[in-house]
Amino acid sequence: MSKKYYPTIGLEIHAELKTQTKMFCGCLNNPDEEEPNVNICPVCMAHPGTLPVANKKAIENVIKVGLALGGSIADFSEFDRKNYFYPDIPKGYQISQFKYPIVFGGKLADFDVTRVHLEEDTANNKHDRGDFSLIDFNRAGVPLMELVTEPNTFSGSDEEAAKSASSFAKELQLILQYLGVSNANMEKGEMRVEANISVSDDRNKLGTKIEVKNLNSFKSVEKAIKFELDRMVELLENSKGDEIVQETRGWDETKQKTFSQRKKESSHDYRYFPEPDLPKMKLHEVFDLDKMRNELPELPVAKRARYKNDFGIKDEDIESYINDPKLGEYFEGVVSNLLPDKNNIILASNFISNDLAGSGKTVREIIDPELLSETVVMISNGELSSRAAKDIILVSEGFKKGQKIREYATEKNLLQKNDEGAIKTIVEKIIAENPEVVATYKAGKENAIMSLVGKAIKESRGSANPQMVIKILKDLLK
Repeated sequence: MSKKYYPTIGLEIHAELKTQTKMFCGCLNNPDEEEPNVNICPVCMAHPGTLPVANKKAIENVIKVGLALGGSIADFSEFDRKNYFYPDIPKGYQISQFKYPIVFGGKLADFDVTRVHLEEDTANNKHDRGDFSLIDFNRAGVPLMELVTEPNTFSGSDEEAAKSASSFAKELQLILQYLGVSNANMEKGEMRVEANISVSDDRNKLGTKIEVKNLNSFKSVEKAIKFELDRMVELLENSKGDEIVQETRGWDETKQKTFSQRKKESSHDYRYFPEPDLPKMKLHEVFDLDKMRNELPELPVAKRARYKNDFGIKDEDIESYINDPKLGEYFEGVVSNLLPDKNNIILASNFISNDLAGSGKTVREIIDPELLSETVVMISNGELSSRAAKDIILVSEGFKKGQKIREYATEKNLLQKNDEGAIKTIVEKIIAENPEVVATYKAGKENAIMSLVGKAIKESRGSANPQMVIKILKDLLK
């Protein structure tokens, strides 16, 4: 993108909330239901004479999100009718919130939060039947949180702006999962991102806004924003007189481009008015906000800082523990036996991230946290080599119940040998068996010695102290 243009991004993110029942009726809220139109009733199907009743748990979940984002929780709030006519909205309107949302303000990553409000989800259109479509109403009426950010103008490239938007969505997903208010699985449609995008050659003036809807992966968020920003700049710079039109666009994953869907509506097009069938809400009287704030779990940003300051582990390890809470819980179980030794903690983290996490098993299936702690201490004390430790960890199903690492290593002859005489015998054998490598080393290629080191350690079945092997080799090869 040309430097004279400033990209501006605003985000609207919808997330289905984890509740037992739907937002305004007693039907099951089951995102895994495969049979169509079974979790429905006269209320969510808008039969005449039915009345909605608000789901208190859904309201509580939105308040938790607001507290986690540092937002303000409204004392007074109400629901509104948002009027529009689509086949997937049985009422002909959606119960949502307009003027008085539950949460206003807050901050996350590079974006300021405008508001977080609560509404009901639509039904699910099915277009997989050839030349006609069907509707599954299981999702109709599921509690849906909507978060809206302030527009953020970036001084850098379109790529920077796109990555920032994607990072915001990732961090919000983590917060929703840590709070336990939503699974926020984008592949299942439990979290959907919409991006409001504009460009301008004046940092203090917003350009014409385009909304790209229903982005269902973080990669799609990045790609759609970058494509749209580039498209807008091309329109501004071409000589045909084409203008950017305010509209809603979709993202075509196959073609990797956006496409026009419809003219963008404004709030007055929806003819909002207060929902007459639901009471007004005095949230501060119903919910103990101080208690809820104190009961919030440790959130990702705080956990990152703690892992960095208290443990000193690598950023990529930290992110793996943040994104996989079960792995993080395992790591903390190991760490609890190693504090306050940061060197041992870093060594343990290397084992977890490099040797255990990619094994295809859960780490607890491989080795108990206490046993891994014991292994790390033995490496630090020079009793085990890293090679022997890896062998122990990866075959740990051979442990007898209650057996300790030291017992197992002794039984399998894996304890590191520091007996200079025994190691010297092994090294002399390796030198005699590898005259070409010895000649290469003596010719000046010092790295060749590492081949001999590896062979000596292998000969000792991983039990020889590598530093002692190197010392003896160098002495014998002078």
